[in-house]
Amino acid sequence: MDATQRLATLNRIRKLSRLMDTSIGIPGTRFRFGLDPILGLVPGAGDLVSTAFSAYIIYLATRVGISNQDLRQMIFNVALETVVGTVPLVGDLFDAVYKSNIRNLAILEKHLTAVEPEFSKIAFENEKSNLA
Repeated sequence: MDATQRLATLNRIRKLSRLMDTSIGIPGTRFRFGLDPILGLVPGAGDLVSTAFSAYIIYLATRVGISNQDLRQMIFNVALETVVGTVPLVGDLFDAVYKSNIRNLAILEKHLTAVEPEFSKIAFENEKSNLA
């Protein structure tokens, strides 16, 4: 996978992570949450759908070439959120606070920066232009 494809994959992961974990802000506060805890309110199916999105993000990270150690940490983050998320109400609150997809995005960005230092400059400039 070349740098352009890695950047496109990283941007796709960013969008999905933010959609699931930080897309909705509570007015008057700095707290943000995403679709993950909302989907968790649907008994059974909601947690399954959230886990499927998280698994897709991990799949995309494997295509970028994440290390096995980082991959294990990403899987742990999703597994923890999935297990705790099955507890009614408390699990949904945990989903809103823990944000496994954003944690996994940070792991991936750290990995990419360590492997290819010049990639971080390109990714940062691309991210900045996407926010403008």
